[in-house]
Amino acid sequence: MPDNSNVSVAVLLPCYNEEVTIGKVVRDFKAALPNADIYVYDNNSTDHTAEIATSEGAIVRKEPRQGKGNVIRAMFEDIDADVYVMSDGDDTYPADAAPAMVDKVLEGYDMVIGDRLSSTYFQENKRPFHNFGNRLVRGSINGLFHANVTDIMTGYRAFSFTFVKTYPVLSRGFEVETEMTIHSLNNNLRLFEMPIQYRDRPAGSVSKLDTVGDGIKVMSTIFRMIREYKPLPFFGGLGAILGIIGIVLCGSVTVDFWHTGVVARFPTLIGAVMLVIAGLLLFITGIILDVMAKNDRITSEFLRTFGFVLR
Repeated sequence: MPDNSNVSVAVLLPCYNEEVTIGKVVRDFKAALPNADIYVYDNNSTDHTAEIATSEGAIVRKEPRQGKGNVIRAMFEDIDADVYVMSDGDDTYPADAAPAMVDKVLEGYDMVIGDRLSSTYFQENKRPFHNFGNRLVRGSINGLFHANVTDIMTGYRAFSFTFVKTYPVLSRGFEVETEMTIHSLNNNLRLFEMPIQYRDRPAGSVSKLDTVGDGIKVMSTIFRMIREYKPLPFFGGLGAILGIIGIVLCGSVTVDFWHTGVVARFPTLIGAVMLVIAGLLLFITGIILDVMAKNDRITSEFLRTFGFVLR
């Protein structure tokens, strides 16, 4: 077991209208991590979330930019600690798993993922489209990055100091967890998945998730990050499709010319040549962006390795 007697731990709880559960969540984390600082970031709540959290001894701060991604960006910028534990204020994640997650970070992992899907998530979660969405996102990302991460979208995670200070939070909303996972896989970070006992929200607590709207945001985030992190397969694939269509059309015009000695379909020929040129340009674009993406990974690794050595 790592020595954590002198380790500073910060528990991060982004909250929006969680007055029903936030008091219990703060108490549970205080019991599980008695030496940790509990931070509750109130994201424009219209209920008594902030007052209840303050009364339970949490450090409460305001974040006016709406959206979970904006809250996490503020947390990562503002708070310094050796280990960070991020959870939700809705009492769906067990606080008693936090000490083991902290220990894994101290062992050298960059991010510890609280894996809901290997335990009780599909029994506890009563929203079938959420279950389908989790499977779809998991399959898409694992296939593209040749990985085997079980729970891509969990909100229960622990991080090292270097991860928090070098991770660029780009998303504004609930898609931020998906972005974290893709960023970690792309940069070959050390991940550890720890099964946890997920439970559905208690009675009176209302989910802020929009199944369709947030699902579209998550898929658009995956699409954007594949374009940015895997530019050669992305642009090369598009270029190959256009190039093949153009070559097929050129071939049909060539066959007609071979039999008649006349190019009867000039518009088709011109369009085909343009498709081939567009395909080549997309392929070249993919090569250039792939080199840039690799340079970004080198820079990220340099920051992780040397940027905080003197901390």
